Amino acid sequence: MNTQTAIVPRQLRVGLIGAGIGRSLTPAMHMREGEHCGLSYRYDLIDLDARGLSVSDLPALIDEAEAQGFAGLNITHPCKQAAVALVDELSPDAQALRSINTITFHGKSRIGHNTDWWGFAESFRRGLAGVPLDHVVQLGAGGAGVAVAHATAEMGARSIEIFDLDPKRAQALVEQLQPAHDACRFSIGHDLVAALDAADGLVHATPTGMDAHPGLPLDGRLLTERLWVAEIVYFPIETELVKRAKQAGCRVLDGGGMAVFQAVKAFELFTGMRPDVDRMMQHFNSLRS
Repeated sequence: MNTQTAIVPRQLRVGLIGAGIGRSLTPAMHMREGEHCGLSYRYDLIDLDARGLSVSDLPALIDEAEAQGFAGLNITHPCKQAAVALVDELSPDAQALRSINTITFHGKSRIGHNTDWWGFAESFRRGLAGVPLDHVVQLGAGGAGVAVAHATAEMGARSIEIFDLDPKRAQALVEQLQPAHDACRFSIGHDLVAALDAADGLVHATPTGMDAHPGLPLDGRLLTERLWVAEIVYFPIETELVKRAKQAGCRVLDGGGMAVFQAVKAFELFTGMRPDVDRMMQHFNSLRS
């Protein structure tokens, strides 16, 4: 009698650590793609707010995940910089950015990666192909701001002018990234009106526009059709900035692409498998519709 041995899917468990992440679409994207790739893929949300925890609990949470056999973790606000000290090795980009959003476990070794910058760059290349990058204005110099400024420089920007409510944070970004980018000049912005008048495009990397932080990060009258505008917020997908930029006739990139592509690269790091990008994008769009 012929017998067939049932094929047991490879099991994989990962998670996301951050604050206020209950609405994240990342778990659904990972698990659906894992299913398509023949994996038994579990993705846990480890929400600091829901558990009454803080960044100080991050070491214990990472230890716990490693002990439970996780393949890795995604890390989001407010833990990306604190997590750097909790890994054994950093990828080259993570070393430059001093911020990680992905940890992979290899035996007893932890490797920190940053897929945010790559996610922004891939989204930009697809959504704003061919736009000029001689002079870029960026709003925001936090962890996400460092990643997208690095990405913009990697894509060939000649100068990036950084504006932030905290001048010291803008200064820190410039001092951090300038040594890694000889072909791009980073500077601290002081006059936004003058900067946008001379700019090719605007990158927005602050929380303004999120559901929890509604509004515009600048005077909407400064948006003119000769500017391109790149947004990183994706809750909602059409932020007030995206809406006003479209009304002004700008070429616009919403934050959805960055959300998908950072997940694409993290999936590859966790599984060693190349995901179907178009399928993940379609799934993301269906989740937010």
